Amino acid sequence: MAIQLSDHFTYRRLLRFVWPPITMMIFTSIYGVVDGFFISNYVGKIPFAAVNLIMPFLMVLGALGFMLGAGGSALVSKTLGEGNKEKANQIFSMLVVVGILTGCILTVVGIIFLEPISVFLGAEGEMIHYCVIYGRIILIALPAFMLQNMFQSFLVTAERPELGLVMTVLAGVTNIVLDALFMGLFDWGTVGAAMATAISQAVGGIAPFFFFLKPKRSLLRLSKPAFDKSALIKTCTNGSSELVTNISMSVVSMLYNFQLLKYAGENGVAAYGVIMYVNFIFVAIFIGYAIGTAPIIGFHYGAGNDAELKSIFKKSMNLNLIAGIALALVGLLLSRLLAELFVGYDPELCDMTVKGFRIYTISFLFCGFNIFGSSLFTALSNGLVSAIISFLRTLLFQVAAILVMPLIWGLDGIWYSVAVAEVVALILTMAFVIKLKDKYRYM
Repeated sequence: MAIQLSDHFTYRRLLRFVWPPITMMIFTSIYGVVDGFFISNYVGKIPFAAVNLIMPFLMVLGALGFMLGAGGSALVSKTLGEGNKEKANQIFSMLVVVGILTGCILTVVGIIFLEPISVFLGAEGEMIHYCVIYGRIILIALPAFMLQNMFQSFLVTAERPELGLVMTVLAGVTNIVLDALFMGLFDWGTVGAAMATAISQAVGGIAPFFFFLKPKRSLLRLSKPAFDKSALIKTCTNGSSELVTNISMSVVSMLYNFQLLKYAGENGVAAYGVIMYVNFIFVAIFIGYAIGTAPIIGFHYGAGNDAELKSIFKKSMNLNLIAGIALALVGLLLSRLLAELFVGYDPELCDMTVKGFRIYTISFLFCGFNIFGSSLFTALSNGLVSAIISFLRTLLFQVAAILVMPLIWGLDGIWYSVAVAEVVALILTMAFVIKLKDKYRYM
């Protein structure tokens, strides 16, 4: 039997509902991981460092898709909870059109300014060439990538998370197969890696589009869009935390690269790239859970069902605690294996990566609570609090840590920075949760 947003969610039912978006996020993260594996092992250390250098900028452009998806799904699910299905579909359709148009504009702007941006980020000599080649190919698929990010949230809102999983797995398998074909067999190098990722993003963004065109197949469907300025502003406000999170993560990654070039050279950037690939997959579990629970929270908030809100909140806190401990342990146990998978050909680089990742795993104990806390307030249509948590957690606290910690502990201080920032962010998140519990009645 299909699970509906209006249901009562036991642990079993909750996990059944959220495991598709969790798996979706993991497969989405695999895009960059697969590219990194093939580039590092088939092309070399310099192209690998170049891709890691330009990737944060590409993620900044794609972040608008997360904003429209997270903010829009919160508004749409709340509207559904209020019983207005027609209005929910109109808002959904408008946001899809906005996403496509925005993606096309950013593609053109990004391609034009990619080379000077690469130089600004610290690329020199041969690295500039690889940054530009990889980035321009990826940017061609940006509108589809933005749609993919949006549909990950809207398929959950449409009570079809399993379809979102199928679409994302299909895109992920496409990326893996094409990477092996383009780089392993055809020897197309960095161009092959970029083409594989761009094609897979097109698959992940366009396939769900056709599903939403079919009437009576989904709780949501694409219809004639009607521009609603108020709904668009509300969406952007609600989703601003997700936008801030993704932009901040990218800006922080750029700062990490600056610091690592200073303290460890190209090896530092390459080591950080490996750690980030593994981090993307681990943190994807927390992000996927947040995406999966947000429509449930938004629906029951709109329906005024306080008992279910309290139940979902309590279960979510327990599950994030268990997941955080488990991921930290897995990271410690598999650090050597994961490092060798990417950079085993360079013993010095491999040892640096292992040490950095073992320190970095401390952050997994705390980040799940912070991600859920920000998502909670997005789902409750409090975009301001959500954005404050995201901004301080992913930008201000991390920037302060990455600038100060290396002055104390050198290179190790860079690896400790994320954990320090997450601990401070957790204090802030819990302060907001406690302060606003009477207003939203989730405790």
